[in-house]
Amino acid sequence: MFDILSITFPIFATIALGYCAVRFGVFAQSDMKILGKYVLNIALPALLCGAVAKRDLADVLQLDYALVFALGGLATFGLVYLVLWLQGTGPARRAIGAMGSCCPNSAYVGYPVMLLILPDHAGIVLALNFIVENFLLIPLGLMFLEGARDRDDRTKLQMLGGLFLSILKRPMFIGLLTGLLLLLLDIDLPDAGYRLLDMLAASASALALVMIGGSLVGLPLRGEMSLAVQILIGKLIVNPAMVILAAALLPLIGMPALSPDMWTAVVVSAAMPMLVLYVVFAQEYGHEGVASIALLAATVGAFFTLSTLLFVLT
Repeated sequence: MFDILSITFPIFATIALGYCAVRFGVFAQSDMKILGKYVLNIALPALLCGAVAKRDLADVLQLDYALVFALGGLATFGLVYLVLWLQGTGPARRAIGAMGSCCPNSAYVGYPVMLLILPDHAGIVLALNFIVENFLLIPLGLMFLEGARDRDDRTKLQMLGGLFLSILKRPMFIGLLTGLLLLLLDIDLPDAGYRLLDMLAASASALALVMIGGSLVGLPLRGEMSLAVQILIGKLIVNPAMVILAAALLPLIGMPALSPDMWTAVVVSAAMPMLVLYVVFAQEYGHEGVASIALLAATVGAFFTLSTLLFVLT
């Protein structure tokens, strides 16, 4: 168990450090946005570019991993949405609950954890998770949220089109695409280029965790507690359980089973708390309170559930 704590303690201690730094005035709340922009726009794009460019194509195009991650997320979304519908929960709150249950924070929390348990696969896992989350799970949640509004279909399609266009413009996607082009064209960067990418990538982990902790300060913790608890259970328990089920069913449909390392990676990825932008998305629909409670609770609770999961897996 002490070996497991040696993995999870530094992660969540760094998150706590970020929280305390903002809570006691070492950093301002606005400083977290600057750290987040650096990680999102510089460090992680460099990480994705280097991780993909230096690997074999077979290592990058692990469609079986992406399929398991996607199926587990979709199953979680559907199950949580159905449960909330049976309870009589309104459409916007159903969408908030389902989205929070299936969209993990792979960039800011998942990658630092993966870097400690599976360092050789951390960059590729982040790339695969990024594609599934940004092109499937997040748009699905936003589509259901938009569906709760009384708007015509054309407006909803324009919203989705704008979302996909914004994803294509993100530095993380550009970094991923650049690395993939270097790989496909068999272009080998000089050593100085790879050292630059590695140096920038190395700064992502700690800064991302500090940013996560600092962002938790001042969240509007007013909302329906029962819904927040259900979102918490959906994210930390149901999501990894659905991913495990999807991985178990994969060989039954004629596809090869995941390797032990990638099996661990996909389950651990699903066990991460939800992304910070979840609160921003919920705020646009007037449900930032319940989203904030769920985010804070999931971030704290993940220390215990993730430690337990790693203990079982290892």
